Amino acid sequence: MPASGGEVGPDRLALPAPIAAPGALAGMARPPGLFPSAHVPGWWKRDTGRRHGAGGARGGCPPSAPRYNGAGAGERGAMTVWLGPEEWQAVQLSLAVSLRSVAVSLVPAVLVAWLLARGRFPGRMLLDALAHLPLVVPPVVVGWALLMLFGVQGPIGGPLHDWFGLRLVFTTEGAALATAVMSFPLIVRAVRLGIEHVDPGLEAAARTLGARPVDRFVTITLPLMSPGILAGAVTAFAAGLGEFGAVITFASNIPGETQTLPLAIYSATQTPGGEAMAARLALISFALAIAGLLLAELIARRMHRLLGRA
Repeated sequence: MPASGGEVGPDRLALPAPIAAPGALAGMARPPGLFPSAHVPGWWKRDTGRRHGAGGARGGCPPSAPRYNGAGAGERGAMTVWLGPEEWQAVQLSLAVSLRSVAVSLVPAVLVAWLLARGRFPGRMLLDALAHLPLVVPPVVVGWALLMLFGVQGPIGGPLHDWFGLRLVFTTEGAALATAVMSFPLIVRAVRLGIEHVDPGLEAAARTLGARPVDRFVTITLPLMSPGILAGAVTAFAAGLGEFGAVITFASNIPGETQTLPLAIYSATQTPGGEAMAARLALISFALAIAGLLLAELIARRMHRLLGRA
């Protein structure tokens, strides 16, 4: 406005130029007409300098927005050409969660399989149904049940939180627990088949020779059922890498904490431009699943040959 306070004619109006599209913001120091040349805010300078200094245009995304590696991932070094830091984090977290889930469920699964294979007691059919329930109910239902039981106000999670300061919901440990529950029937079935293939005559012969129950189990039964244990553990590990419904319901989808491979794939498919990331993670998921199944089969065959069952 003129200093004299007179009217400003139409020929002197400073109309701002149209703001560029979001994808073009990274290629300019500032959008024309958005800020006067003498009054560029400091946050714009810092943001544009950070984007250009890093060597990769972000498409005008604000610093707080989630950024996924797309077609320009190769600009950040050889390591991120195939997988970016977020993707590596999801893969490593999936491996850690699956490993913890097997460690949690292996011993209880072996005990339940032993009861189902050798036990004769009332309620055996009910125990069998409960042990295999996660195979037939929706995973979201399992996650909801865990949320009700192990939440901070649940009958189990409440005392754990109040007395010991332990919280499972929305944590990595909670994701491992949800994965363990879903993979529990796989270990039970494999171990039960291994126990049923043990010749009872060998145990009877050892009993006649004075072997105690613990000695018979450690020296005869356990080695003969070990193929089932190893095959079940590896199969459960491979299955745990792909668990989605129970994990996202009980532990949520928190990057770096509970975002495993399937959850990262889901997040990538919901993000514009995340198709490349989803494809890379899906390929890794396929590779890990096939490797786990092949390893389980190879272990079972190798153990059978060692035990003379080939």
